[in-house]
Amino acid sequence: MSDIQQSLERLYALIPRGQMLGLERMQAACARFGNPERAFPAIHVAGTNGKGTVCAFAASMARASGRRVGMYTSPHLNRFAERIQIDGVPIDDNTLSRLLDQVLDAAPELTFFEVATLAAFIAFREAGVELAVLEVGLGGRLDATNVIPPPLVAAITRISFDHMAELGDSLGKIAAEKAGIIKPGSAVVLGKIHPEARAVIEERIAAVGARLVALGTPEPIPGAPLAYPRIALVGSNLAVAVTVGRELGISPELLAQGLEQTQWPGRNELLHRNGQELTLLDCAHNPDGAVALSHALDPSVLGEIESRREIALVFGALQTKNWRAMLRRLENVAGHRVYVAPPVKNAVDPREMAAYLHGEAATDVAQALERARTLVGARGVVVVTGSTYLVGAARALLLNLPSDPPVAL
Repeated sequence: MSDIQQSLERLYALIPRGQMLGLERMQAACARFGNPERAFPAIHVAGTNGKGTVCAFAASMARASGRRVGMYTSPHLNRFAERIQIDGVPIDDNTLSRLLDQVLDAAPELTFFEVATLAAFIAFREAGVELAVLEVGLGGRLDATNVIPPPLVAAITRISFDHMAELGDSLGKIAAEKAGIIKPGSAVVLGKIHPEARAVIEERIAAVGARLVALGTPEPIPGAPLAYPRIALVGSNLAVAVTVGRELGISPELLAQGLEQTQWPGRNELLHRNGQELTLLDCAHNPDGAVALSHALDPSVLGEIESRREIALVFGALQTKNWRAMLRRLENVAGHRVYVAPPVKNAVDPREMAAYLHGEAATDVAQALERARTLVGARGVVVVTGSTYLVGAARALLLNLPSDPPVAL
């Protein structure tokens, strides 16, 4: 067994601890390592959906401007190392193994996500990054990433119902948790947010002395189309990212260059095989994300696809998600549905989904992909969605990629 495999086994052994919100453990552990979270300026991104996309865009634009950039996101699609990237490249196995072992040895009380977060902070300090782009794991106020000093920019993409057991049962309560990343002196960029949630966030901005930045246009150069694949489908996330980039003082030309060079697998990612056999991967994992995906699946957007009969949905979800509402949002966009369980413990039984909304149940992801392709033929589109973990498994099969086990943390 390699060093990285051993280190990941140690890390994965922490999964039963689950999510333990709170900053005290992280603050104490960071202090043991000389507070690496203070070694770089940061962009901190929260939101129910789109925060990873905004991070990917922002990091790419900052790299285009000549900065050395670290990016920390979660969960991973295929390999754990994807979570910690430096200048667009996942951390190498030797460094990752060393850092994970150091943190696990020095701070055995931490959770899976806290260990990963502290390892990222140390990696960014060692690499001398000039900017870190950090995605909140859950909520914001009590998330492990929130031990950082006031960020240059705090961004909140959107607020909708998800993780209500941890964050609250109203948009206002959820917004209060996410607004916890807003600190004195920070610039704040908000996406298109429901008035109830926005009012709570604006109260936080005023209370701590932060500065609200007006959401700008998504086009870095007005009237100049972007070459980024399927750029129109990222909605207000693009406007949030470009507004963050402008706040960093990046020129319109470099903003456009950074956007066009962005790579963010599994999010509105269109894979081709043999010039056809299109497969769309999208990590929509709640009703809000399903609504955005439904707009992306309009035949006029997909090009040559003339009707929903040429679209097959491969869908799987976790029991903690409102999968029935997701299926209702996607009911009319695909002519065929194949249900399958994502490869994690708390997946919904595909037979239960098939009983709720007509479709076929598959025994595993490979069978689901094969059946969906048969239903639409070589010229149709197979859409894989409902769970990040399902998308990761499908992507690994389609592209023959190595994978670490998925983790819902």
